[in-house]
Amino acid sequence: MTTNHDHFPSLSALLRQGLGDAIRPDAAGLLDMMTDDVSFEFPFALPDGLTVIEGKAALADYLPKVGALFTIEAMVLDRAILSADGRHAVLEFTGKAHANKDGARYDQTYVSVIDIEGGLISRYRDYWNPLVVLSATGGADAVIAVLKNG
Repeated sequence: MTTNHDHFPSLSALLRQGLGDAIRPDAAGLLDMMTDDVSFEFPFALPDGLTVIEGKAALADYLPKVGALFTIEAMVLDRAILSADGRHAVLEFTGKAHANKDGARYDQTYVSVIDIEGGLISRYRDYWNPLVVLSATGGADAVIAVLKNG
């Protein structure tokens, strides 16, 4: 599946920077970097929020919903740790964004734990502070309504 639209080109660029040659060179966009059965996990999810997205198709459905909540201004890689065999990585990065609803700041620090198979991301665990999301959006109910229902 090749994407025609990359919802988060700054995240794609950050992953390319942090994962380097561990990701296939033909994987241009975020979804292109994922296996078809990717597991995208949120260990610090909001109460009643999504904790895991299974598969590239489900992730493709989810990404525009996040885009409806926030506009990313910049993503900066702070540290990348890649295993010697190129199959595991930990990325620390910061994101600068604002909430689309009212312009509230959404500046977040992330730690992502990533598993790679055949040059594609097979598991992505996204650790972030849910309090920052709540502050920027005005509460869990609004976020969950958008992310679960679109």
